Amino acid sequence: MNKGELVDAVAAKTNITKKQADEVISAFLSVVTEAVANGEKVTLIGFGSFERRDRSEREGRNPKTNEPMTIPATKVPAFSAGKQFKEKVAP
Repeated sequence: MNKGELVDAVAAKTNITKKQADEVISAFLSVVTEAVANGEKVTLIGFGSFERRDRSEREGRNPKTNEPMTIPATKVPAFSAGKQFKEKVAP
């Protein structure tokens, strides 16, 4: 399912226009992205949580030359599924 299909499904389920559903979904994504980028954790009970995690520096290999190289530390977004979500996916 892509964003357009999600907009259609939300609009149908909530009896709002597709334009309104698109605005709500876009606002949700913007708020979550901004919060996680600022180091905040966003938790939706039953669905899951979004957070920023630190990835430490590590050794890797250049696939072309097979030479060892150091991959620098970075911050990455992460999602952890909630209990209800996990149970729905794998009953």
